[in-house]
Amino acid sequence: MQKIFPCLWFGDQAEQAAEFYVSVFERSSILEVSRYGPGAPLPEGTALVVTVEIDGSVVRALNGGQDIPFSDATSLVVQAETQDEVDRLWEALTADGGAPGRCGWLKDKFGFSWQIVPERLGEVMQQPDPAAAMRVMEALMAMDKISLPDLEAAARG
Repeated sequence: MQKIFPCLWFGDQAEQAAEFYVSVFERSSILEVSRYGPGAPLPEGTALVVTVEIDGSVVRALNGGQDIPFSDATSLVVQAETQDEVDRLWEALTADGGAPGRCGWLKDKFGFSWQIVPERLGEVMQQPDPAAAMRVMEALMAMDKISLPDLEAAARG
Protein backbone atom coordinates (compact mmCIF):
# COMPACT_ATOMS: atom_id res chain seq x y z
CA MET A 1 0.00 0.00 0.00
CA GLN A 2 1.23 3.50 -0.78
CA LYS A 3 2.38 5.50 2.25
CA ILE A 4 0.56 8.75 1.40
CA PHE A 5 -2.92 8.83 -0.10
CA PRO A 6 -5.88 11.21 -0.24
CA CYS A 7 -8.92 11.02 2.00
CA LEU A 8 -12.16 12.32 0.50
CA TRP A 9 -14.77 13.61 2.97
CA PHE A 10 -18.30 12.63 1.98
CA GLY A 11 -21.45 13.46 3.89
CA ASP A 12 -22.88 9.94 3.87
CA GLN A 13 -22.18 8.51 0.40
CA ALA A 14 -18.60 7.24 0.72
CA GLU A 15 -19.52 3.62 0.06
CA GLN A 16 -21.71 4.47 -2.94
CA ALA A 17 -18.94 6.66 -4.36
CA ALA A 18 -16.34 3.91 -3.89
CA GLU A 19 -18.62 1.39 -5.63
CA PHE A 20 -19.13 3.86 -8.49
CA TYR A 21 -15.40 4.54 -8.90
CA VAL A 22 -14.68 0.79 -8.95
CA SER A 23 -17.26 0.43 -11.74
CA VAL A 24 -15.66 3.25 -13.79
CA PHE A 25 -11.96 2.46 -13.48
CA GLU A 26 -10.32 -0.80 -14.49
CA ARG A 27 -7.99 -2.48 -12.00
CA SER A 28 -10.01 -1.14 -9.07
CA SER A 29 -11.47 -2.70 -5.95
CA ILE A 30 -12.78 -1.90 -2.50
CA LEU A 31 -10.05 -2.94 -0.08
CA GLU A 32 -11.71 -2.35 3.29
CA VAL A 33 -14.86 -0.91 4.84
CA SER A 34 -15.21 0.07 8.49
CA ARG A 35 -18.69 0.91 9.76
CA TYR A 36 -20.26 3.14 12.37
CA GLY A 37 -21.47 1.39 15.51
CA PRO A 38 -24.32 2.26 17.85
CA GLY A 39 -24.54 5.84 19.08
CA ALA A 40 -22.44 7.22 16.24
CA PRO A 41 -23.20 10.44 14.35
CA LEU A 42 -24.51 8.42 11.37
CA PRO A 43 -26.79 5.38 11.52
CA GLU A 44 -25.28 2.14 12.78
CA GLY A 45 -23.90 0.10 9.88
CA THR A 46 -23.22 3.13 7.66
CA ALA A 47 -19.72 3.06 6.24
CA LEU A 48 -17.31 5.17 8.26
CA VAL A 49 -14.21 4.72 6.07
CA VAL A 50 -13.96 2.96 2.73
CA THR A 51 -10.48 2.23 1.42
CA VAL A 52 -10.58 1.81 -2.33
CA GLU A 53 -7.93 1.18 -4.96
CA ILE A 54 -8.72 3.17 -8.08
CA ASP A 55 -6.64 1.98 -11.02
CA GLY A 56 -3.65 1.33 -8.78
CA SER A 57 -4.00 4.36 -6.46
CA VAL A 58 -5.33 4.02 -2.94
CA VAL A 59 -7.93 6.55 -1.83
CA ARG A 60 -9.92 6.70 1.38
CA ALA A 61 -13.53 7.81 1.40
CA LEU A 62 -14.83 9.02 4.77
CA ASN A 63 -18.44 9.58 5.77
CA GLY A 64 -17.92 12.52 8.07
CA GLY A 65 -21.29 14.25 7.86
CA GLN A 66 -22.58 17.13 5.80
CA ASP A 67 -20.50 19.88 7.43
CA ILE A 68 -17.62 19.98 4.93
CA PRO A 69 -18.44 20.21 1.21
CA PHE A 70 -16.02 19.33 -1.58
CA SER A 71 -13.97 22.19 -2.98
CA ASP A 72 -12.64 22.74 -6.49
CA ALA A 73 -9.26 23.26 -4.82
CA THR A 74 -8.93 19.47 -4.60
CA SER A 75 -9.24 17.05 -7.50
CA LEU A 76 -7.90 13.74 -8.68
CA VAL A 77 -5.97 13.84 -11.96
CA VAL A 78 -6.31 10.91 -14.34
CA GLN A 79 -3.78 10.64 -17.16
CA ALA A 80 -5.59 8.80 -19.93
CA GLU A 81 -3.51 6.84 -22.42
CA THR A 82 -5.82 7.43 -25.40
CA GLN A 83 -8.57 9.76 -26.54
CA ASP A 84 -10.98 6.82 -26.28
CA GLU A 85 -10.09 6.52 -22.60
CA VAL A 86 -10.56 10.29 -22.11
CA ASP A 87 -13.99 10.00 -23.76
CA ARG A 88 -15.04 6.92 -21.76
CA LEU A 89 -14.00 8.34 -18.39
CA TRP A 90 -15.51 11.74 -19.16
CA GLU A 91 -18.86 10.21 -20.07
CA ALA A 92 -18.90 7.88 -17.04
CA LEU A 93 -17.89 10.51 -14.49
CA THR A 94 -20.26 13.23 -15.75
CA ALA A 95 -23.25 10.84 -16.02
CA ASP A 96 -26.22 10.91 -13.65
CA GLY A 97 -25.74 14.44 -12.32
CA GLY A 98 -22.04 15.06 -12.90
CA ALA A 99 -21.02 18.26 -14.65
CA PRO A 100 -18.33 19.25 -17.15
CA GLY A 101 -15.83 21.96 -16.35
CA ARG A 102 -13.14 23.76 -18.33
CA CYS A 103 -9.84 22.29 -19.50
CA GLY A 104 -10.51 18.68 -18.57
CA TRP A 105 -12.05 19.34 -15.15
CA LEU A 106 -15.38 17.82 -14.20
CA LYS A 107 -17.48 17.04 -11.16
CA ASP A 108 -18.88 13.58 -10.66
CA LYS A 109 -22.40 12.90 -9.41
CA PHE A 110 -21.13 13.17 -5.82
CA GLY A 111 -19.72 16.66 -6.44
CA PHE A 112 -16.06 15.61 -6.38
CA SER A 113 -13.69 17.19 -8.94
CA TRP A 114 -11.58 15.20 -11.40
CA GLN A 115 -9.20 16.19 -14.16
CA ILE A 116 -9.23 13.85 -17.15
CA VAL A 117 -6.17 14.63 -19.28
CA PRO A 118 -4.42 12.80 -22.10
CA GLU A 119 -0.93 11.61 -21.18
CA ARG A 120 0.43 13.48 -24.20
CA LEU A 121 -1.05 16.85 -23.20
CA GLY A 122 2.28 18.28 -22.01
CA GLU A 123 4.03 17.18 -25.19
CA VAL A 124 1.39 18.84 -27.39
CA MET A 125 1.46 22.03 -25.33
CA GLN A 126 5.26 22.39 -25.47
CA GLN A 127 5.49 23.57 -29.05
CA PRO A 128 8.82 25.09 -30.10
CA ASP A 129 6.96 27.57 -32.33
CA PRO A 130 5.44 30.30 -30.07
CA ALA A 131 2.51 30.81 -32.47
CA ALA A 132 1.71 27.07 -32.41
CA ALA A 133 1.98 27.02 -28.61
CA MET A 134 -0.44 29.96 -28.40
CA ARG A 135 -2.93 28.22 -30.71
CA VAL A 136 -2.79 25.09 -28.56
CA MET A 137 -3.33 27.10 -25.36
CA GLU A 138 -6.25 29.02 -26.87
CA ALA A 139 -7.85 25.76 -28.06
CA LEU A 140 -7.36 24.15 -24.64
CA MET A 141 -8.87 27.10 -22.79
CA ALA A 142 -12.03 26.81 -24.90
CA MET A 143 -12.51 23.07 -24.20
CA ASP A 144 -14.40 21.25 -21.53
CA LYS A 145 -13.42 17.65 -22.31
CA ILE A 146 -9.91 17.71 -23.76
CA SER A 147 -9.64 16.58 -27.37
CA LEU A 148 -6.07 15.67 -28.20
CA PRO A 149 -6.79 15.53 -31.96
CA ASP A 150 -8.19 19.06 -31.81
CA LEU A 151 -5.13 20.30 -29.90
CA GLU A 152 -2.81 18.63 -32.43
CA ALA A 153 -4.78 20.33 -35.24
CA ALA A 154 -4.42 23.68 -33.47
CA ALA A 155 -0.65 23.13 -33.23
CA ARG A 156 -0.50 22.52 -36.98
CA GLY A 157 -2.48 25.69 -37.62
